Amino acid sequence: MLVFVIPLKGREFSKSWERVTHLFERCIKSVCHQTSPDFRVIVVCNEQPEIEFHHPNITYLTVDFSDHKESLYINRGRTDKGRKILQGLVYAQQFAPTHTMALDADDCISRKLAEFVKNNPHSNGWFINQGYKYQEGSDYIYSKRNNFYRMCGSCNILRYDLNFLPEHPEYNRGYGYYKYYLDHAKVKDILTDKAQPISPLPFPGAIYILETGENLYYDRTKLTFNIFNRKKITQSMREEFGLYNLP
Repeated sequence: MLVFVIPLKGREFSKSWERVTHLFERCIKSVCHQTSPDFRVIVVCNEQPEIEFHHPNITYLTVDFSDHKESLYINRGRTDKGRKILQGLVYAQQFAPTHTMALDADDCISRKLAEFVKNNPHSNGWFINQGYKYQEGSDYIYSKRNNFYRMCGSCNILRYDLNFLPEHPEYNRGYGYYKYYLDHAKVKDILTDKAQPISPLPFPGAIYILETGENLYYDRTKLTFNIFNRKKITQSMREEFGLYNLP
């Protein structure tokens, strides 16, 4: 079974909580649109967002890290995210997952992931090498034919033990304690060094959503867009990834 862990930013790190909620609702609809029912979703949040979409495979895990501060604001946001990912991964144990995937709360994923994992339960895991970049509100999408995992945090599907969860997890530490769960671009090389290599996912696995107004790391000013990689979004693509225009 594949368990998705979604760390949802709180109001204090949001420019618009309403916008965050809309982005999350699209994300969770995308996740729950899997072709296989053999998955679970753990949303780790400060407060449960008010959305109309519900699904029996979703668990909301409410946490409070408000007393834990970092000296730099951006590190506070990253550390909050790391704590939530770690707590979600620990909580996932009760579902006996073969694999887990940490997923940013504003991205969309392929509906084929859960079924693919179910058919390959003994694999070390996969990194998403192929995916898409999407500018919010556009009718076009950009193919990312390689190194998607370096750009987007929704990119690694790991056999559960390869999360290397601490025996006694702590949630009051600084950014460095959670780096393995945050530095998504380095996971592939770390696991190769540990003789536990993960493989490239053999199909485009996710859409990295940009210009949401809520991106923590990148926006279009920090990423290039090659017009030769641009294509019109098709209905089949919208159906596979659950992509639709937000209000």
